[in-house]
Amino acid sequence: MTDWTWEYEGYDPDGARLRESLCTLGNGYFATRGALAECSADDVHYPGTYAAGVYNRLTSQVVGRQVENEDMVNLPNWLPLRFRLPGESWLAPDTASVLEHVVTLHLSSGLMERRTRYGLGAGRALLVRQLRFVHMADPHLAGLRTEFTAEGFSGALETEAALDGGVTNAGVPRYRDLDGRHLTDVRTGTSAGDTVWLGCRTRTSDVRIALAARFTSPAPVTVRHERPRAVQTTRLDLAAGRTVTVDKIVALHTSRDPAISDPLHAAVDRVSRAGDFDELMGPHLTAWEQLWRRTELDVAGEAGRILRLHLFHVLQTLSPHTADLDVGVPARGLHGEAYRGHVFWDELFVLPYLNLHLPEVSRALLHHRHRRLERARTAARDAGRRGAMYPWQSGSDGREETQQLHLNPRSGRWLPDHSHLQHHVGSAIAYNVWQYCEASDDEEFLHTKGAEMLLQISRFWADSAGFDDGFGRYRIKGVVGPDEYHDAYPDAAGPGLDDNAYTNVTAAWVLTRTLEVLRGLPEPRRRELAERTGLDAGELEEWEEISRQLHVPFHNGVISQFEGYGELAELDWRGYRRRYGDIRRLDRILEAEGDSVNRYQASKQADVLMLGYLFSPAELQGLFHRLGLSLDERTWRRTVDHYLHRTSHGSTLSGLVHGWVLARARRADAWTFCQEALRADIADIQGGTTGEGIHLGAMAGTLDLVQRGLTGLETRRGALWLDPVPLPELSSYGFTLRYHGHWGVRLRLERGQLEITVPSSGRSPIEVHLPDRRMIQVEPGETSRLPLPD
Repeated sequence: MTDWTWEYEGYDPDGARLRESLCTLGNGYFATRGALAECSADDVHYPGTYAAGVYNRLTSQVVGRQVENEDMVNLPNWLPLRFRLPGESWLAPDTASVLEHVVTLHLSSGLMERRTRYGLGAGRALLVRQLRFVHMADPHLAGLRTEFTAEGFSGALETEAALDGGVTNAGVPRYRDLDGRHLTDVRTGTSAGDTVWLGCRTRTSDVRIALAARFTSPAPVTVRHERPRAVQTTRLDLAAGRTVTVDKIVALHTSRDPAISDPLHAAVDRVSRAGDFDELMGPHLTAWEQLWRRTELDVAGEAGRILRLHLFHVLQTLSPHTADLDVGVPARGLHGEAYRGHVFWDELFVLPYLNLHLPEVSRALLHHRHRRLERARTAARDAGRRGAMYPWQSGSDGREETQQLHLNPRSGRWLPDHSHLQHHVGSAIAYNVWQYCEASDDEEFLHTKGAEMLLQISRFWADSAGFDDGFGRYRIKGVVGPDEYHDAYPDAAGPGLDDNAYTNVTAAWVLTRTLEVLRGLPEPRRRELAERTGLDAGELEEWEEISRQLHVPFHNGVISQFEGYGELAELDWRGYRRRYGDIRRLDRILEAEGDSVNRYQASKQADVLMLGYLFSPAELQGLFHRLGLSLDERTWRRTVDHYLHRTSHGSTLSGLVHGWVLARARRADAWTFCQEALRADIADIQGGTTGEGIHLGAMAGTLDLVQRGLTGLETRRGALWLDPVPLPELSSYGFTLRYHGHWGVRLRLERGQLEITVPSSGRSPIEVHLPDRRMIQVEPGETSRLPLPD
């Protein structure tokens, strides 16, 4: 690990899946895992390629039930390039002698480099060096350069490049009993002497997919078609100590692409017009240089190097190319098949970072949600509710994709899945609308699509809240909170919990913000919106009342995760750790014992504490005050301590949220959780999950931890508000922002000092508020250096 490279030395089949995920290359349109080009999908390797938004739906038989799942599709494999001495077996690290093996991910240039020295016996060796890119300037192109150097011998080398349509979705072992054959009608052909193509479609969604590959060799190239593969072969003459190079340039298109008539024609035309490998490198490197400049992050030491890797993977999943697509935020990136490529609430952790660097991408992701607003309204109507009920998991069209059953690999049992009751995803969408508009000053979006989503989400919450005479407050019943371990009361006949604190407080926030937005709309637009939605003054009065009277439960002087939480049993945490060691997935352990986590005060991840992640201390206190409740600093600290000791951290997001919250509540313990968030994927702390795809929310969240968490940065009322938290382990750092039309605003925090530089432009000065109530204005072209209070 260096500042700009990520390197793996030695061949490790046990760690291959993890390395392949972390060496994925992508450009926001598609991505390819970092598998070696000579390796096929098996129990060790998995060379998956995924295009953003390409899904397919299949039905499988599971424990006697028909279960339907929609998956992000593993596309035809463009990587295959294998080689051998004539008459011998194909060389691969699992079957041949490996004398040396190094894989290097070059973050600055978006390149993967591998060097492998294969031992051939009798003092002979073949050095294979490859460079790979997924083009960041042209999102439809990828390239693979392979250099062969004979050591201690001269002779022929047979080389075979291919496009392979015989792939399935098989990257997650627990899904392998499900139907993963998403591609059909595979056909191949030749368009020129050095170019082959492959076309196919998805079985039910009927997305047409096409790849075209140009293979360049110093020796003649022969083509053959052995469906489902298009194969190009060449016989190289190697001389000892001399390097021979072959290049493979690939184009990918699908029928979802704009401004094309046929994906096959587009792919063949694009690859035929593309330059050679060296020519393509120029614009690719320029695109990456510009991206790094726009997202500049300067953090010293190991933390800084890990943060740069996280930023690299965020940019490969959600790049400026994403702004042209109708896609959401896949929870596991474009890096693997875990969660089936579904969209959850992870944008809650991703968009706040993007808002201040690539706001056009944030806007596109919110457009994706708005396009599915009508589907969310339909879901609400089907549930007997008004407004919009967004799904917990979604894929192509916005319907609920949460599985009906999930497998506990510890017990081998398939269990009902009730996580679709996490209706708080609607609040996450509303939060992102508000945060994006505050950071970008995009009034047009706020007044149109943003206001429409806020209105319908608020309408759902208002209709979900019923007044309880006994409590004297409104209550929201039958939901599941972010914790996910608790989906029902012990021994209850049905699923759902009452008055999840996170759900109710965020619902009150959504209602409050929506009322603020509606009052601020230009009168003609407000009238239009009211006419279209049937909104009247009586409904707004009801929202006002509910936003002030939602029930938030407490027990023993702390906020209860839900009503009745304080009556649950205490778990023998020490005993379970002694018996099982890693108890992150405590739910699986207890279910395998015939018990249920629903019986205990035990959480998978932050739930109540998510409130401290979303809202600054002052804003959170204001929310409780509006609800007629007191939340002083002592009560919040007791609440933090209570859940800190009752959380198993079975999600990569948990360490992130705890580190964020503890930076203000218990600073001495914060760094432990920050480190866990940083290392979640590189150390695979969830025990094998990273090999199935990186955790995009956690990666983006660590970036935002530096950007907003430690700085206390808020974008509100047309100004930047800062309230830094000095952590000894991260006492000096800097980054750039894009804020209200200002590009490249630099903030740097050193011990006791904040430096802000606003590049020259014709825009208005930036207003900055500091914790000691100081307010300054920084003019374009100026740098301000400000001492910070202790």
